[in-house]
This record gives sequence, C-alpha cells and structure tokens, in this order.
Amino acid sequence: MLLVLVLLLAGGCVAIIAGISREVSKTVNVEYAITGTARDVTVAYSVWNDDGLSSRSETVKTLPWRKTLKTKGFTKGGSLLISLSGSGGTATCSVAVDNGSPKTATASGPSAAATCGGF
Repeated sequence: MLLVLVLLLAGGCVAIIAGISREVSKTVNVEYAITGTARDVTVAYSVWNDDGLSSRSETVKTLPWRKTLKTKGFTKGGSLLISLSGSGGTATCSVAVDNGSPKTATASGPSAAATCGGF
C-alpha cells in the first residue's frame, strides 16, 4: 500500500514538472495596440528576456500604434501604460496574449493616463 502511494506521488510530481517545463519553453505572442485621436502619446510596455521582466518606453506621434513581441517562458504580470500629452485627445490601449481576449483601458483628456495590465 505504501509503495502504491509513493508511486502515485512520484507520478504526480513528474506530471507537474513536465507541465512547468512545457510552459517555460513555450513561445507566446504578446500583442500591444493603441488606437484613438491623441497625439504624442508616451507608451511604456513590458518585455521579457533571459533576465526576466523589464520595460521599454517610446513616444508615439500619431496613432494607431502596434507592437507584437514573441517570448519564451512568458511570465504573467506585464503592463502597457499610456500617458497623453497636454493636448489631450483619447487613446485606448489593448493587450492580447496568443490571440486571447484583450485587456483594454481608455485615457481621455489632457495629461490623462491608462494602464492595460493583468495579463
């Protein structure tokens, strides 16, 4: 009986380790997008590399803006932050992972900001 229990536990551990190994080596696409009427939008977004999670930023003169990242060992918890200039307008950010349901948020007005996170 004890031997059966030990074998079941070992088999369960092997299955968990195999599942984690697949997730770590799996390639995923993270698609960032921003649409709207705002100009000079500051964009900060998460990137994943061998060292873990980091961020990049850029200023987008006109919308729409789109960036797709391919990454292995995807770690959840990234974000896409948009910040509008003093001239205002409206901008909607969107993040989708492997064509899944996008996370969205909208900023409207001078110096407004929005964050798409939780992916």
